[in-house]
Amino acid sequence: MKHKLKQKQNQRITRMTETTLVVGADIAKKVHVARAVDFRGIELGKDCVFHNDQAGLTKLATWMKELGQAHGKSDIVFGIEPTGHYWFPLAAFLQEQGIQVVVVNPHHVNKTKELEDNSQTKSDYKDAKVIADLIRNGKYSEPKLPTKEYAELRILMNLREKVAASLTQVKGRIGNWFDRFFPEYGVVFKDWDGKASLMTMRAFPLPADITAKGARDVLAHWKTEVKRGVGIKRAEQLYAAATSSIGLTEGVIAARIELSTLLAQFDLFSEQVEAIMKQVMGILENIPGAAEMLSVPGIGAITVAGFLAEVGDLNNYDHGQQIIRLAGLNLKENSSGKRKGKTGMSKRGRSRLRALLFRAVMPLVAKNEAFQALHKHYTTRSQNPLKKKQSLIALCGKLICVLYTLGTKQRVYNAIDVLGPARQHQLQLEAA
Repeated sequence: MKHKLKQKQNQRITRMTETTLVVGADIAKKVHVARAVDFRGIELGKDCVFHNDQAGLTKLATWMKELGQAHGKSDIVFGIEPTGHYWFPLAAFLQEQGIQVVVVNPHHVNKTKELEDNSQTKSDYKDAKVIADLIRNGKYSEPKLPTKEYAELRILMNLREKVAASLTQVKGRIGNWFDRFFPEYGVVFKDWDGKASLMTMRAFPLPADITAKGARDVLAHWKTEVKRGVGIKRAEQLYAAATSSIGLTEGVIAARIELSTLLAQFDLFSEQVEAIMKQVMGILENIPGAAEMLSVPGIGAITVAGFLAEVGDLNNYDHGQQIIRLAGLNLKENSSGKRKGKTGMSKRGRSRLRALLFRAVMPLVAKNEAFQALHKHYTTRSQNPLKKKQSLIALCGKLICVLYTLGTKQRVYNAIDVLGPARQHQLQLEAA
């Protein structure tokens, strides 16, 4: 399919013919509703109410095939509104049956529901018909459900995000504990998650424990596992901080239990993140083009894995612009007559992918010479210079095109992929 929006829209409309049965379904957790129309919008047959189980999905497939035979429809297009995750098993089941599954934007369903009966009423029965009408008019997209290693990658990266969020939360709670019971601890150990610090937190969590042991006993405990990096000066500094601490002295039994529990959670989440990334790295080794994508200076495994988890197989796309639209980075503008409105991101796409790209572009601008030069050009050019944040958004689109090119053509990164031949030559002349 062509990557230009106008061409794609025309192709989707011409996809609906006299032999096409268009089915729209409103998806819920347990009970779904489906209605069918032809390419002109005439409803065919009665609605189908089916449950989210094997018998229900079989009932739906049988209903669609019998309805198609009764009305001379040899082609079935099944569409849903992708709200939540309940539609995943249904889509996988229908694809195995050879039935094409498409999705419509929930925003479109909400905006067009009054066209059905000139009423703000919303129901599962009504939504199913609205979805079917949107599909026959070409207002749909074809979901690219991940398969094989890409399905594994999406699950693992989603899990990593959740575990990493829990880990960050636990770190914040440990910081909260220190603020209450040992505020001076950060003066001695700038990073409390170091090895010597963790040993201290487990053996001598409270200032009273440290003053009772003394500096030399604390040092002796450190030396059982840490041979370098800590000495008597650090131990004496910790002892002095404990002696003059203003931390709370009430509820110390519960405080020890609290810190012990938090440290156990910290260890658990840290191990889980490490185990997940080990699996992710193994999967990346088997994906063609992943190694070339990692050759971009400033791009790490988390960025590449997260990008592929959201996008899937790059060979399913004809052009990087399709991924830009998938991320919601394509521009929108409100203009009328002589008035030209401001442009901005449509944000009608994967928010997780946009966030990933923005986090990746920040270090690229700082460390990658090509992205750095392009950012400088965008923000300092004589005509229509961009603000810094606007430039970063533009570079997110450039990063998508670079990763797409490297991943599909499987070639190692070169600055020319970012700058282009003319701009790279210009920069070389300026440097000389």
